[in-house]
Amino acid sequence: MKSPPCSITPMHELAICESVLRQVLAVAASQNVRSVARITLRIGPLAGVEPDLVRLAFPIVAAGTACADATLDIEVAPVEVRCQVCDATSSVRPNRLLCATCGTWRVRLISGDEMLLTSIEVMDAPRTSQMEWIPNGVH
Repeated sequence: MKSPPCSITPMHELAICESVLRQVLAVAASQNVRSVARITLRIGPLAGVEPDLVRLAFPIVAAGTACADATLDIEVAPVEVRCQVCDATSSVRPNRLLCATCGTWRVRLISGDEMLLTSIEVMDAPRTSQMEWIPNGVH
């Protein structure tokens, strides 16, 4: 007997969206904001997070909150390494972490494994009709 088709449930991404939502709602509450218009995340290819699944999961966790109508933007961070031999910085493919200048494998990852909440745009702010929150030095 064949099993009925099942939908993909992005459990890992649901948990990530719940965490992002908590952070966004905390910022909104601290500013007495009733509605969030846009949320921007920066996700690197080596972060272990599938951006398409985050996009699918976010409306599920945001339903009934100040983020229910928010647009979720996801920026893809480049994979960059710094060479420990020649000190060059290179943009590389996620599956080829080699220095683009000298070819060595002795590199340190400097970008591409992050997932950051980079900005929140809110509506209905107490003093203005629109404000933007950008974290200071979040890594």
